[in-house]
Order: sequence, then structure tokens, then C-alpha cells
Amino acid sequence: MQPTSLSGRASPFIASPAALDPTQAIYDFTIPANRPWSGLVEKGQILRIVDLQGCQAVDTLFYNAHDHGERYSAQDTILDQGASYVSAGTRLISNQGGILGVVIADSCGRHDTSAGACSCEANTVRFGHQTRFMHACRENFVIEVSKHGMTKRDVVPNINFFMNVPIEPTGALAIVDGVSAPGDYVDVLATMDLLCVISNCPQINNPCNGFDPSPVQVLIFDPSSA
Repeated sequence: MQPTSLSGRASPFIASPAALDPTQAIYDFTIPANRPWSGLVEKGQILRIVDLQGCQAVDTLFYNAHDHGERYSAQDTILDQGASYVSAGTRLISNQGGILGVVIADSCGRHDTSAGACSCEANTVRFGHQTRFMHACRENFVIEVSKHGMTKRDVVPNINFFMNVPIEPTGALAIVDGVSAPGDYVDVLATMDLLCVISNCPQINNPCNGFDPSPVQVLIFDPSSA
């Protein structure tokens, strides 16, 4: 039977790969707590993000590696699949309607793409003026995209891998205790050359990181080793 996306449509990109052996990864890096990271994931490669200690939000953006004007679109991704959360089978849609990648494996269950990234301004509004100078994901993103010739204008609404954000009956978003366990992971198959930008979330004022940010691991696999 041909695999289908969450929208029910058949997709040539979704597969059920054999378990990936971490020792076969061509790239292996641990992002320290609170820090940003970026890297190239070539078409056909698989990006794995591992929540090493559990309950750690991993704010993530994807850009076309050859045209940064094409980037992840939360709105188009939600519309394409007819569901609010990212999980296995989700096609990550760009602002130009392209498929950036597909989530082909997910041990956690679902991931937020509605709440966006924390910022110094949002921290101040939500948690008080004393939090104004705490580091935040938006600042991480700005630091990291600047290495690739972009500015804060290029930071768009992102995926929050492993973050638990229930949508209440009123439509309000609630950031609550995470559900990811140590070692939970998500695999993204790149369907074009991608620039991936991550902020390993430094938030300590809500439970998205269990009030104690921790490291996460990034692995990249070539198709021959997947």
C-alpha cells in the first residue's frame, strides 16, 4: 500500500525507513542548552533531531538552501494537511508552495507549529519586565541566520519540535508540560537542499523546557546509510 500524508493524499516522499543506526550518521552534533545551530541537509538526506533528556523545545526553521526567499510556512503546512500539529506524514510546505521535506518518523507524537518563537518582547508581556533581558529563541534565530546573509526580517513562524501546545476550545494556545521522553526523536527527509536553523530554546518562564533547558542532538544520514 502506498503511504499517505495526514491529509489522506498519496505521497511519493513518505516512507517507512528501517531504523537508523546513529553510528552511520555522516554528521553528529550536540547543540548545547540555550544555543543556536544551522546546517545544510541535502536533498535525499534525513535529518534527525533527538531530545536527549526529554521535555526540551527545539525551535526549527527550514529554508531552500539555494534561495532563502523560499522558507517554511506554518500556515501552508497546516492548510495542506488539514491538521494543526506536525507529526509523521507531515509535508513541510514552503511559502511558495514547494515541499521542503517530509516528517518520516516521530517517536514523540506531535509537534507545535502555531505558538512561534519566544522573544524578549514576548517574555516581557507574558512574564514581567524582569524577564526583558533574558535570552530568547528569536535572538538565537537572528544570530544564526545572519551567518547566511539574512536578517531578522527572514525569521518567520517556526516549528517547535517536542513542544506541547494544546489548542483550547476557545482557540487559545496553552503551553504546558512537555510529553517527550529522553531519547525521543523526529526524522525529516529533505526533498530539496535545505538550510536548517535551530534555536535550542532557552525559555525558563514556562514549562516548554521543564524550566531547565537541556542539550539536543542533530544527526544527518545519507540515503545509502538510511
